[in-house]
Amino acid sequence: MLKLIHTKMGMEKQTKREAAHCPLSLEGDADLQFMLVGGELIKIRSNSWKKNRFYKLQEDCKTMWHESHKAFRSNQTFSIDDIDSVRKGRQSEGLHKYTDASVEDQCFSIIFKGRKKNLDLMAANKDEAKQWVSGLEKVISNMRNLSRQQKSEHWIFSCMRKADKNEDNKMTLKELKHFLRQINIEVDDSYAEELFNKCDKSRSGSLEGSEIKHFYDLLTYREEIDVIYEKYAQTAGRISVRDLLNFLLNEQREQVGMADALKLIEKYELDETAKQKQHMTKDGFLMYLNHEEGSILNPAHKSVCQDMTQPLNHYYISSSHNTYLMEDQLKGPSSTEAYIRALMKSCRCVELDCWDGANGEPVIYHGYTLTSKVLFRDVIKAIKEYAFRTSEYPVILSLENHCSVEQQKLMAHHMISILGDALLTRPLGDTMPSSLPSPEELKGRFLIKGKRLNKLDAAFNNNNVIENDSVSEEDEAADSKENGQKAKAKKSKIKLAQELSDLVIYCKSVHYNGFEHAKDNQAFYEMSSFKESKAANLAETSATAYIHHNMDKLSRIYPAGSRTDSSNYNPVPMWNAGCQIVALNFQTPSKEMDLNQGRFLPNGMCGYILKPEFQRHLASQFDPITLSKGPWLKRKIFHVMVISAQQLPKLNKDKQKSIVDPLVRVELYGVPADTTSKQTHSIDNNGFNPMWNENFQFDIHVPELVMVRFVVEDYDSTSQNDLIGQYCLPLTSVQNGYRHVPLLTKRGDVICSAGLFLHLMLLDAQ
Repeated sequence: MLKLIHTKMGMEKQTKREAAHCPLSLEGDADLQFMLVGGELIKIRSNSWKKNRFYKLQEDCKTMWHESHKAFRSNQTFSIDDIDSVRKGRQSEGLHKYTDASVEDQCFSIIFKGRKKNLDLMAANKDEAKQWVSGLEKVISNMRNLSRQQKSEHWIFSCMRKADKNEDNKMTLKELKHFLRQINIEVDDSYAEELFNKCDKSRSGSLEGSEIKHFYDLLTYREEIDVIYEKYAQTAGRISVRDLLNFLLNEQREQVGMADALKLIEKYELDETAKQKQHMTKDGFLMYLNHEEGSILNPAHKSVCQDMTQPLNHYYISSSHNTYLMEDQLKGPSSTEAYIRALMKSCRCVELDCWDGANGEPVIYHGYTLTSKVLFRDVIKAIKEYAFRTSEYPVILSLENHCSVEQQKLMAHHMISILGDALLTRPLGDTMPSSLPSPEELKGRFLIKGKRLNKLDAAFNNNNVIENDSVSEEDEAADSKENGQKAKAKKSKIKLAQELSDLVIYCKSVHYNGFEHAKDNQAFYEMSSFKESKAANLAETSATAYIHHNMDKLSRIYPAGSRTDSSNYNPVPMWNAGCQIVALNFQTPSKEMDLNQGRFLPNGMCGYILKPEFQRHLASQFDPITLSKGPWLKRKIFHVMVISAQQLPKLNKDKQKSIVDPLVRVELYGVPADTTSKQTHSIDNNGFNPMWNENFQFDIHVPELVMVRFVVEDYDSTSQNDLIGQYCLPLTSVQNGYRHVPLLTKRGDVICSAGLFLHLMLLDAQ
């Protein structure tokens, strides 16, 4: 039976430790059993649309089934892999709006990846709601903790089940052809028949039991792994602990010893006899390559590994623009959900565009447009709830204030009452500081960026008497007004409530009047915002001065107001100039957001990355354009061999015969001299196991600023190639040697089971 074959394919191969991460290990779990039986939940869309629907976890523990009353389909399913998170209580906007506080404990929301709408549900009682939430979280956690190899096996088995049309746990030649198309590989009929006959030992006209296992082994055979294994298996055809150490030192270029090699055998070898002899079989070797030790990302960078005690301005800070928007800037919805999503991606600077609202309550939306409005108070509550779920380092609330004085006072009240002690309301310490505090000192704190009526010293000398309560508008606010008003807008003033002014401590907004003026007049806690075009011009024409400015001041960059589609600008030149708060539209999938996700991937994805030393110390004369000699100039050669890919997803799932023609492009972004790309040829009709074996070489000048992006596309000779998947990370986080590379969707979500296999080597230039 296919179920038994699934067990033979993967589950029997797992160590006991790994078995605990498999959904099968949840057998007997009360919450899982509850979901497998299923039950009625109320699906909520509005005050008038509240319908009873039956929900049930299917036996594969990967799919949720629910009934639908739509005429064209009576049931629907969604994959557990499509779920981003499960939220207990009335935390979604829909539940908050359409249910009463008395049913708080009965409510929960399923949040999906991408743009699929949340699923807002209400159980019959709080105990059932708790079981649904707990059960879903366990299944999601188990799915995410599967190794790459296990995900691959689950995916292949799932495709096998779909191909088994009559559900007899056998596979006919016709079903085998359907299966091959399911897994994104097109073969001619004669090859499919040859493969089938090779496995059909019983000559019964269908594959079953061990014959399906044989078919699976033929299908998943990886020639490239055999070649590597046989090269290093110098001990009776197997890799001994000494052979493995030789591989780790010479091929992977790791600084390890015999004890480290032995640990890998203990951890990944599946054959007990081999393990006792301190040998590693081919299966164990593949298991090692498929885990984090064999990944392209240095495992040491998966947790916080940088010095977090330097001043705030010494870090790149993950930053969002128009955080409240889910889509474009003209008519898209504003939502607390957008803040939650940004914060859960460890964004550490979010923007609040504040306007007077009805009933005296300030609202957030994109002024002068048709974007919907969300209450300022609700946004602050969402920020409080989610700010430190994925990172404990400080969050900056960047206020663009258009409110009347009365509603500004209410803004201050909401922030103080909701954020409590986490809100920074005075400088750290008992004396006036002379530099910004560090992320470490500000753990778990909120900083307000905005206009301030007086100097920060007033917080210490109790001289808070304000003679003038008017300040100039934020630069971005003025820039966003219509072009006809622009000249006048630059000079416009707004009244500022002292209660709001007093909350601005380390991030006081001031207008940029030139680097010399800033050097002579700008305090360490004062910062300027730059429109992308202004910042790009300064980064190109006055790079060294800009870098020096950013050594002791914060700079925020924002997209041009003309980007009404919420598109993004290239953040790399801004990072090259040492700018810290490079704000992007998180809601818009783009190459620029891929680069941002890659930039903040290391250091535990905490939202802060320590800038290179030459961007932090005043003696530096670094210029990314001219590349004058200095400690930043570390010439390297980056060798990349694109070997193969595994289990690339089909792009057009509606067309059975639509198979991808993949190619791989390696893109480098850094100083202009390091920005380049090279790509492989395309392979026809094979998304399952394409092989390229193509070599590329890149000359690197400033490795500490280089970002590497791997892009897999479906080649099309008549139109633009379609993205299959991508992965981006800093060059300084790349591991040498044979490495697997995960692939992400355009929205930054992991594509289960898919990946690239590469050989990488970063060497000193001769």
